[in-house]
Amino acid sequence: MLEAIRHHSDDKTKETGSAPLRIAQIAPLIEAVPPRLYGGTERVVAHLADALVTLGQDVTLFASGDARTRARLVAVRDQAIRLDPAPLKSELAAHLSMLHEVRHRADEFDVLHFHIDLLHFPFFEHLARRTLTTIHGRLDFADLAEAYRHWHDYPLVSISFSQRRPLPFGNWMATVHHGIPEDLFDFSPAHRGYLAFVGRISPEKRVDRAIEIAQRAGMPLRIAAKVDPVDAAYFRQEIKPLLAAPGVEYLGEIDDAGKNEVLGGAAALVFPIDWPEPFGLVMIEAMACGTPVIAWDAGSTREVIDEGASGCIVKSIDEAAEAVDRVLAFDRRRVRKMFERRFSAATMSKNYLRLYSRLVQAPLDSDDYARSRPQRRVAAAHGAVRA
Repeated sequence: MLEAIRHHSDDKTKETGSAPLRIAQIAPLIEAVPPRLYGGTERVVAHLADALVTLGQDVTLFASGDARTRARLVAVRDQAIRLDPAPLKSELAAHLSMLHEVRHRADEFDVLHFHIDLLHFPFFEHLARRTLTTIHGRLDFADLAEAYRHWHDYPLVSISFSQRRPLPFGNWMATVHHGIPEDLFDFSPAHRGYLAFVGRISPEKRVDRAIEIAQRAGMPLRIAAKVDPVDAAYFRQEIKPLLAAPGVEYLGEIDDAGKNEVLGGAAALVFPIDWPEPFGLVMIEAMACGTPVIAWDAGSTREVIDEGASGCIVKSIDEAAEAVDRVLAFDRRRVRKMFERRFSAATMSKNYLRLYSRLVQAPLDSDDYARSRPQRRVAAAHGAVRA
C-alpha cells in the first residue's frame, strides 16, 4: 500500500485551546482531492480537511496520491480513477483496499468521517458510533431504503434537508450545507453580458433548458461542462445540435481558474435541473463571484438560494427568461456577502467539528464504544448545525 505523508497542523488548536481531535476523512477515489476538473464530493472533502487543519485539528485524509491537502495524506491509489489512463480499472477493488487500510488503522482516530455513501457499512459495524457518514448523492434509488434500515446505527449527515425526503427514517444527525474557501473565487463587481451553465451535460441537468432560456432572454450563453461516457449518446443526439444556436459557446470541461473566469463574468448562472439535486455546489461557487443564480424549483435550490437576493427560483422556461431581467438589477456585493455568511468552508468545518464533538462525548454505553480509545477534551461547538 503506497502511503504519502504531507504536512499538517501541529497539536495547537488555533481557535479553542482544547486538545485536537484525531479525524480521518475518507474520500472517494474517483476524482483527485480536490478534482483537477469536474467533481463535487472530492472538492468538498478537500475544503473540509484543509479548514479543519486551520482550526487546529489533527486530520488524516485517505484518498488518491494526487491529492493536494494540508492534512496528513494516506495515498491508497497513485492516481484518481477517472483521469487514470489505465484501460482497465476497478472502482470497487480500489475502494475495498482503502477500507481495509482505514479499518487496520481505525484505533488511531477519534472520529472516522466517510464520504463514500454506504460502501463502508458492512465493515465498520463495531465502530459505527464513532463514525460520521455524509451522504453526497441522491437517495431515491429503489434498493437504498432496505440497506439504510439494516445499518441504522451509523450517524448520517445530509447536505440538504430535501435530500432526506426518500429516507425520513434515516439515522440523521444533522444537515450541513457545503462550503468553499472564501478566497477560492474572485468577487466580480460587474458582469460581461452573458449567462452561464457550468457542470455536467446529462438529461437531469437540462442544458437544453439553459439554451432555450438564453435564447428567450436574448443573451449569449457560455456552457462549461463535462460529458461522462454514459451521457455521450445523449450529448451527441440531443445537445450537440443545439450548440449551433446563435450566441451559444461550448467550452467543455474546465478547472477552477476557468470557473472563476466564466462564473465571474456571467450576469447569472442558469441552474435548470430536472432531478432532486442534493446540493448543487456550483450555485455557491457562482455566489462567491457575486453572480446570482436562476434555479429550477427542485431538490435543494430553495435551501441554497435566497429568493430575490442571491437568485430567483423558477418553475418554467417563461419564468426563467423573465428572471434574467430581474437578476440584472441585483446587488452583486450582496450576493457575495450572502455566500460569505452561509457557505464558507470555515462555517462548514465548524459545523462538522460540532458533530465530531457530540460523537466523542457520547456516553460509553455499548461494548464497541467501550473498546474505543478514551475520550478527549474537545472543542466547543461552533456555528449552527440543524438536526
